[in-house]
Amino acid sequence: MASISKRGDSWFVQIRRKGFRPRYKSFPSRSNALLWARTEETAMDNGRWRAGEPGASRLTVRDLLSRYSLEFSTRKKGAESEQLRLKKMELAPFAHLKAIDLTPAAVAAYRDERLHVVKPATVRRELGILRHVIEVARSEWGVPVRENPVTIVSLPAVKDSRERRVNNVELEAIRSALEHGRNPLIWPLVRMAIETGLRRGELLKLSWGDIDSSNRKAKIRNTKNGSDRTIPLTTVAIEIFEELERSSDYVFPVTGNALRLCWSRACNRAQVDNLRFHDLRHEAISRFFELGLSVPEVALISGHKDPRMLFRYTHLTSEVVRDRIDKLLAD
Repeated sequence: MASISKRGDSWFVQIRRKGFRPRYKSFPSRSNALLWARTEETAMDNGRWRAGEPGASRLTVRDLLSRYSLEFSTRKKGAESEQLRLKKMELAPFAHLKAIDLTPAAVAAYRDERLHVVKPATVRRELGILRHVIEVARSEWGVPVRENPVTIVSLPAVKDSRERRVNNVELEAIRSALEHGRNPLIWPLVRMAIETGLRRGELLKLSWGDIDSSNRKAKIRNTKNGSDRTIPLTTVAIEIFEELERSSDYVFPVTGNALRLCWSRACNRAQVDNLRFHDLRHEAISRFFELGLSVPEVALISGHKDPRMLFRYTHLTSEVVRDRIDKLLAD
């Protein structure tokens, strides 16, 4: 609470609050003193004047984004893509604001503007990064922000689930297209993606030392969720490995960009529309379930820790479910 006292012809206001720098000021009238006291206490409620690092209250949002990029993003698996997002936000209108002046309205305005340019999922990722930047600034850098304004802003709904499955006719057309391509490793990569359900990055980081052909298993390291896992290999997967030349420590010495370009060109030549390389993971997981594997068994292979996310990758065909019902009834 503010303390207001009469000192000669003036009214002296003193505000002391734990965690904040003391505030003092004199006024010619009590009404002016009360008005200033209310204004300052409201500012404290919003985080202003909080005791922290010297000059922390003068830092702009751009300063925080830049520091976060150097000190936090560099330690993450997706550092490159996150730093690009941080650079993008440094150009946003809210970036020139002092961190203590960032409001939910400014964040919401950025959200609405970005939705005209990019998909809702991208906006959600950017706001998620911004939210963490502010949290780190509050908790570790002494920036006097009482509440994180990003947490108040509603996030755009995302409807990005896909049910795209690839059929044998499409796969044959893609195989034929890749045979005329420059890189002979792309078709084995496609086949391996369907046989294992591995992510693109996991396939490209797979080394020969991770393959145990005699026991038909592979060690998947440095995964997206941070946990290594060992997966079983089908006989077809082993055959694919045996057909490959060992010209590198990696099973597939291909860059992510090269794979992306080869895949795009092959789909265009094969006239296969709306098929992403990541859809092969959907296909593999759906096939595992169609074979009768349980949720824990498929999760062991796919690496999913949340069954809800696993179900997003699963799209059984009605014919398979029908045939399984018929078989169960017949037994």
